[in-house]
Amino acid sequence: MSTNETKNIQVSCPCCDAILTIDPGLSTVLTHKLPERPQIVTQLKDAAKFVKEEATKRDEKYQQIAEAEKNKSKVLEAKFQELFKKAKEEPITKPLKDIDLD
Repeated sequence: MSTNETKNIQVSCPCCDAILTIDPGLSTVLTHKLPERPQIVTQLKDAAKFVKEEATKRDEKYQQIAEAEKNKSKVLEAKFQELFKKAKEEPITKPLKDIDLD
């Protein structure tokens, strides 16, 4: 060790919540400890229930996405009609050429 000893720093990773121990003198990560994650399924009975719940969540999410797609086409159609009407109302003019500006 050098005469200029520093204490190790512990930092929590914002992405994975791991605890990193960093040595500022060496500018390196000494240890990386992942957080303990709760066990999702403890029993086989719970596993079947968990799978069914996940399936219903997937179906609900699919229905929401399908409804959003239906509404998306209606919104785009309304925008198109509005711009089409606006384009019809504007008179057609001959574009200016550079030579006309002289």
